[in-house]
Amino acid sequence: MIKVNNLIKKFNDKVVLDNISFNVNDGETLAIVGFSGSGKSTILKIICNLLEQDSGTVETSKGDIAMVFQYSALFDSLNVFDNIAFALTERKDLKHKYSKEDLNSIVKQKLMLVGLTGIEDKFPSELSGGMQKRVSFARAIVTEPKTILYDEPTAGLDPISSTLIEDYIVRLKEETHASSIVVTHQMSTIKRTADRVLMIYKGKKVFEGTPEEMLNGGNDYTKQFVTASLNGPMQMLAE
Repeated sequence: MIKVNNLIKKFNDKVVLDNISFNVNDGETLAIVGFSGSGKSTILKIICNLLEQDSGTVETSKGDIAMVFQYSALFDSLNVFDNIAFALTERKDLKHKYSKEDLNSIVKQKLMLVGLTGIEDKFPSELSGGMQKRVSFARAIVTEPKTILYDEPTAGLDPISSTLIEDYIVRLKEETHASSIVVTHQMSTIKRTADRVLMIYKGKKVFEGTPEEMLNGGNDYTKQFVTASLNGPMQMLAE
């Protein structure tokens, strides 16, 4: 599981995360929502050790942490096979563990899990945006992670491709039983993938509950978010 306790992060004098706490159980998906710049992606970076918090603690289940970046972040110079197998062939603790036959089998199995077959020799530039995103999912789960972090996984995709990606987020949760966090702005992603929702505004937690409670509850922050209203407690101010 993921346990975040009293997380504080500042950039110079700006407080980006102000005493944020939450838990994500095994096999559960938490959606984190809020304005751009509210600190959502910062939480993911701290959990996967790309950033260090100023104070507070983060605990995760023993095992790998996978990060699915907003725009796939595939290596352009590597084909699909080498992109997916990268961690298994380059990490010091894994690079001598698998034979070529093992790698072929693992890559094929992960591609099948995200609905792709026979594209191992293709390069990212030969794939659609939706296919690149699915390859990035396959790469993320190649080490059987216990924690999966998604940073705006449907950004830049058309509605049909977004639905497909949302379906795979649900499927990967069922297959891996990992603790998952999805940073998103899209209501469809929240409704289709999340067990619970955390809303952040100006670095503070202003709501935590189920998607149903977010949609139907009396919280002024969630009402404004759901209706996309300019009127409410959240104000979009020029920096």
